[in-house]
This record gives sequence, C-alpha cells and structure tokens, in this order.
Amino acid sequence: MTVLVRLKASLDDAQGRVLERALRNLGYQSVQKVRIGKLIELWLDEQISPEEARQQAEAMCRQLLANPVVEEFEVRLDM
Repeated sequence: MTVLVRLKASLDDAQGRVLERALRNLGYQSVQKVRIGKLIELWLDEQISPEEARQQAEAMCRQLLANPVVEEFEVRLDM
C-alpha cells in the first residue's frame, strides 16, 4: 500500500518553488511547476480485506502520517 502526502493545493510550496527555479537554471525550461510531497509505503497483514486495509491507512494518515491542516493524502492499494 502506498500513501501520498502533499501540501494542500491552496498552500504555497516553498520547497517546490526552489526546485522549480533550480531545474530551470539547469536548462529544463519546460518545467512549469514543482510540488514536493512524501511517499509512505505500508505493509499490513495480508489477512485483512482491502477495504479494512484502506480504512486503517486512512486512519493512520488522519492521526499521524499527515497534518490535516496543511496536507492532503491519497491511499493507493497496490494490487
């Protein structure tokens, strides 16, 4: 299972802006925008159902893995 955590779209991503400028300075003029996030891989007990795994991962995100004030998350089940 993969969890993607990133800043909410309405918030400024200072790290992303720095990388965007750096990439353009390296000659990558086609770069329009960069946003930074984090990827978290989770391995849960295989005996639980995919729906239960998703529910647990979402609960983990709300409680610890993501800051709901400034971040959004997406849970992807790896099949």
